[in-house]
Amino acid sequence: MSVLDGPREEWRRILHEGTPHWVRPEGERLRLGDGRTIAEAEATYLPPCDPTKIICIHLNYDSRRLEFKAPPLVNPTYFQKPLTTLNAHRGRVSRPADCKYLNYEGEIAAIVGKPMRNVAREDVWDHLAGFAPANDVGAQDFRDTDAGSMLRVKGQDGFCPVGPGIVRGVDIRAQSVRTYINGKIVQDGPVSEMTFPIDFIFADLSRHITFLPGDIVLTGTPANSRPMSPGDVVEVEITNIGRLTNTVQEVPAPTHRVGHQPTDSEAVRRVALGQF
Repeated sequence: MSVLDGPREEWRRILHEGTPHWVRPEGERLRLGDGRTIAEAEATYLPPCDPTKIICIHLNYDSRRLEFKAPPLVNPTYFQKPLTTLNAHRGRVSRPADCKYLNYEGEIAAIVGKPMRNVAREDVWDHLAGFAPANDVGAQDFRDTDAGSMLRVKGQDGFCPVGPGIVRGVDIRAQSVRTYINGKIVQDGPVSEMTFPIDFIFADLSRHITFLPGDIVLTGTPANSRPMSPGDVVEVEITNIGRLTNTVQEVPAPTHRVGHQPTDSEAVRRVALGQF
């Protein structure tokens, strides 16, 4: 059965009594595999997969491309986030004290369920485990370095919250991505707005890259990515999939001043604040 075909099914992963558990949500409770249930509000979440790679696409929503004043795209471009960016539902997202432009980017995480290599577009859906809300967090203060690789912008620890769980049995192509800051909608874009659909992305990449179960592809963000502040509650919702919640905190700046430092240049502000 394709990942798009019902009925809806959701699995979450939590830490309970010191041990990881896969659980099923049942209203306000979570059911463990041994039959016990716990209150969902008391759960400590873990990322819902163990990827070997996290790959992201640039400017995949037309509203975002227009915001950047970019020409129509012929082919997609990609970047990677280190595995140490993984974060979970209710986890803290950290802004270093020497940074000021920590942006949210609400996205769909497409999670691999079976090994994929040279997969045709029409077969991609049979190879996916499901979908989850994700936040492609970026410290835009580092936009002036790394030659477009986004390594320090998007690659800092905890900059990839995913969750609460993996959902299948929902036609992701008919859904929308929304981001909230302190309960206010700040992003809202239909999946149909993607320039390169999810099946295209996997067919493109799997020509050259083997995807393994648990691998993640972040599929782009709509317009209006803006900075978050310490204390903000940021939520990413995918309709009929779920809502990911994280809180922003400030942490000390790195101890050693080596290499490129955060900057507040015109190029940084242009992307961080949408001043194109």
